[in-house]
Amino acid sequence: MTRRAIVFAIGVLFLLPWAVGEAQTTSQDSTQNSQQNLPSAPSAVKMQEMRRAKPAPPPANTSGTPPTTPAASAPAPASTQPAAANAGGSEGEQPESVSAQPAAAAAEPEGSADSVPAKAAPPASDEAPVTTIRKRVDEVNVIFTVTDKHGRYIKDLSKKDFRVLDDKLPQPAVVSFSSETNLPLRVGLLIDASNSVRDRFKFEQAAAIEFLNQIIRPNFDKAFTIGFDTTPEVTQDFTDNTEALSHGVRMLRPGGGTAMYDALYYACRDKLTQTKDTGSVRRAVILLTDGEDNQSHVTREEAIEMAQRAEVIVYTISTNVSGMKSHGDKVLERIADATGGRAFFPFKVEDVTDAFTQIQDELRSQYALSYRPNGFKRDGAYHSIEIVAEKHKDMHVRARRGYYAPSK
Repeated sequence: MTRRAIVFAIGVLFLLPWAVGEAQTTSQDSTQNSQQNLPSAPSAVKMQEMRRAKPAPPPANTSGTPPTTPAASAPAPASTQPAAANAGGSEGEQPESVSAQPAAAAAEPEGSADSVPAKAAPPASDEAPVTTIRKRVDEVNVIFTVTDKHGRYIKDLSKKDFRVLDDKLPQPAVVSFSSETNLPLRVGLLIDASNSVRDRFKFEQAAAIEFLNQIIRPNFDKAFTIGFDTTPEVTQDFTDNTEALSHGVRMLRPGGGTAMYDALYYACRDKLTQTKDTGSVRRAVILLTDGEDNQSHVTREEAIEMAQRAEVIVYTISTNVSGMKSHGDKVLERIADATGGRAFFPFKVEDVTDAFTQIQDELRSQYALSYRPNGFKRDGAYHSIEIVAEKHKDMHVRARRGYYAPSK
């Protein structure tokens, strides 16, 4: 071997380890670069989710209507929700019947065989459903009380014990008869708050509160309180809460003139005829006043007519304790007699409590009947009523004196 060959061999032996190291380094770099070009684990999962979220092809359409995809139907609940929120007419209030409609629509499975196209659905109502109460206009309803010669209530009589006269003519067609000792009460307590009763006002308030506590049964009866001087003021609307009613009585302050007829007219027309009761009730007004009116816009007879039209019995309690019957006392007698009520004239202020107690007893001791007048006409005319205890001459029947037929 020549000297040059020996030198070349030695050089190769020195360079060989370096060449092997470089080759390994290059191989590692290549592997790392190839790994960097692959998708990371989160990206792979994301791709799988996107594949799962891809909408399936629509089913074959056999109904002839355009198919509905989930993407198109998804916004539907959001679009109907504002409409339901505004259907109540005022912010924050929704009739129950309206708010229930979107829930019912969401519960129905989409695309079911019984589903109805959206265009066929009825429009949402702007008002809550109204309960319609139908009443025969050719029937006259009368609530009355029967007492013996000592003023005691008779509660065990039957239909055959009475005869009904309409315009003084016998009426054979009595439709119904019952002893109404347990019907719900709708009572209006009207208290004179004028200057004329200032000296005895506190005691009258206390008597009225005691009356309401005794007669109003929770979840059954309802009452409201009105104080009147020159104008009527509702201090507590219809409620069965005796605490609220007591507060309404205590709010009254005496002062001003007296508009008694206006207060009675308002209570019958705007309160007692507007009750939304689905069954039979007894409507009554207790009027606590001296009977002297000097501010009303309606007359006495107009107030009586409104009470008769509303089928309201008016009980009057005079606050005149002078011992002499005044003009106001005669007015109170007229109002009570025309509506089938009773007038009370306490001799002293303390007797007001006894008057309230007797009214309470009477409201629990009444009868009710309805009849169809012969030759009934929708003429708006006034017709007299008389109920006679035919087989009991010693008994006294107290009922309203008449009624107004409906107009055409």
